[in-house]
Amino acid sequence: QVQLVESGGGWAQPGGSLRLSCTASGFTFNRSGMSWARQVPGKELEWLCGISFGGGVTQYEPSLEGRFTISRDNAKNTVYLQMDSLKPEDTGVYYCAKGIGATEPRGQGTQVTVSP
Repeated sequence: QVQLVESGGGWAQPGGSLRLSCTASGFTFNRSGMSWARQVPGKELEWLCGISFGGGVTQYEPSLEGRFTISRDNAKNTVYLQMDSLKPEDTGVYYCAKGIGATEPRGQGTQVTVSP
């Protein structure tokens, strides 16, 4: 059974940074690509970025403008999302998902709020 647990969300000021983590279990993590997605209030779930099973290939939604970085530590079964230069419109619930271009299956999400 795939289990994904996100953490690291919270509040940040515009221009600030947050680092999200997602710990995985129930599947062979080092053989699976992973993704991050988010749900912004009033909008559909949006895929943000993905990383290959070995970490050598990453893909990003172009609208992120290089502000977010996905990485992984296969020894810890964990995928990360470093978010820099945060904007109020980044506010939402952030999910990790199994698969490099996937939004499902995903975890329960972690809330990110960006405001002054």
